[in-house]
Amino acid sequence: MLQLHWLVVIVAFTAILGHLISLPASTLVVWRTAIAAIILFILIRPKLARDAHPFKLKATLTGIILGAHWMTFFGAIKLSNISICLTGLATLSLFTSITEAIQERRKPYFSEILLGAVVIPSMALIVGVEKGELAGILTALASALLAAIFTVINKHLVRQGTPPAAITQYEMLGACLTCLVTSLAMGLPIESYLPSQGDWLWLGLLATVCTVYAFSLNVKLLGHFSAFEANLAINFEPVYGILLAAVLFQEHKDLHPLFFVGTLLIVLANFAKPIIRRLRTIGTLRKNRPSAN
Repeated sequence: MLQLHWLVVIVAFTAILGHLISLPASTLVVWRTAIAAIILFILIRPKLARDAHPFKLKATLTGIILGAHWMTFFGAIKLSNISICLTGLATLSLFTSITEAIQERRKPYFSEILLGAVVIPSMALIVGVEKGELAGILTALASALLAAIFTVINKHLVRQGTPPAAITQYEMLGACLTCLVTSLAMGLPIESYLPSQGDWLWLGLLATVCTVYAFSLNVKLLGHFSAFEANLAINFEPVYGILLAAVLFQEHKDLHPLFFVGTLLIVLANFAKPIIRRLRTIGTLRKNRPSAN
């Protein structure tokens, strides 16, 4: 659990670094994933030859979803700001409750539906008060949905006993190719592919600490938590990220007060999930406890 929350602190810096890097969203992810793939190839090269081909294909295809997630994530930051992007991403647990239920072929739990009933009007409140930010909010919601999908897939890969570093390696390759093709299809000028001198430090931190280390740790921790539980913890990211954006970029001055009301409701909904689960467990234990008589 401590490792999981340490991961959240690292992930919160991803949005800050994305804001600092001058590249467009698609080429930013190309560099991020390319550097990460090269580092992982050097570190785990002897193990890659032993991986089964069906796994390689599945992990690489999952990388397409990952690449789309990161493009929409950084795209939301470029379209609006860090705070709005991270608030949209806070709907991750709602989307995960749906995708995980589909993957496990069951109905979503009532408590998860209840939390969704809080999250949806909260997002509507934010959309209503942050005029002109609809494109950024919708892009952030798309990013959250894509994150929910690839997290559930990664959970399945981990259950099969696949090493986290190998999963990360092939998914980085898939994400890199996806973003490169997207950038070329968009017809971006050549200068959009070239980081500025000031970008290299932030790209290095983004690729090493926030990608290779953080993503591998995330995949590893999926062996101990459900996809919903892991993404529930990740929903603390908006708290850290919005605070960092306020301190570093003074973003809170540009946001309507009701924005923070909506964000607070989403965060409280995420806090409520483990409380509801705990109360349900206690109730079950009391019900099944043998009578003293």
